[in-house]
Amino acid sequence: MNRALGTTPLLQLAAWSAAVLLLVAGCWRSGPDRGERVLEDGKVLQVDLGGGVVMEFVRIEPRTFVMGSPDDEEGRSDDEGPQTRVTLTQPFYLGKYEVTQAEWEAVMGANPSTFETGGRYPVEQVSWDDCQKFIERLNAKHAGRRFRLPTEAEWEYACRAGTTGARYGALDVIAWYYDNSGRSTHPVGRKRPNAWGLHDMLGNVHEWCADRYGDKLPGGSVTDPVGLSGGSCRVFRGGSWGRGAGDCRAATRDWIDPDYRDISLGLRLAISAP
Repeated sequence: MNRALGTTPLLQLAAWSAAVLLLVAGCWRSGPDRGERVLEDGKVLQVDLGGGVVMEFVRIEPRTFVMGSPDDEEGRSDDEGPQTRVTLTQPFYLGKYEVTQAEWEAVMGANPSTFETGGRYPVEQVSWDDCQKFIERLNAKHAGRRFRLPTEAEWEYACRAGTTGARYGALDVIAWYYDNSGRSTHPVGRKRPNAWGLHDMLGNVHEWCADRYGDKLPGGSVTDPVGLSGGSCRVFRGGSWGRGAGDCRAATRDWIDPDYRDISLGLRLAISAP
């Protein structure tokens, strides 16, 4: 059984703010007919969704890391082991932020969120299946790019950003979680990012991954793992505004049916790098 998502009934917020995303200054080159801009150093990709809504992605270079947690890590569950040496061989882009309500509405035409505050607040109340529809529309609009959910290994690798502990920083500084969230989501990007410039990898909303859930890691050494080939439940990662500190760790794993929606459950997109 999956761990409880830790959501508390709340009054729905009524206000809808303007969907405005700030662009990062720099020297850009345009992608061919895709509404894209790429920093000259190739590290940041921006995708224009129209109406002033821009998604921003950070290029992640592949290497080897240790996935999972040691036996003595506080808050650890058995499915975080055995620790596994994972080698990623392909670069990819990962969302600098969780997908926002403005971005979801720009693509899907509606905002499903309970905390319907719009703009830079993270979208929630989206199932894994909903995410696939969102991705399908993005891929249809931006030919030549492959938008997708990150694999579980890619997610943890990017979350750690070269660190090996339970978290990439002090929790109150990097995450919105049960003790500091006020029982609500918060606009993306207000907490300190990790070393690779990714915000809210822990806390705020849970983030769906591509993989089916298995009750243990493979162990040993593996290359480009993609999870189980069968099974119904899908993985989500990162903890949320409704979770305690023990669940907001780089190695924490959660799972649930792919049609499930919740006010603490959102996503962060990946793009396969050419």
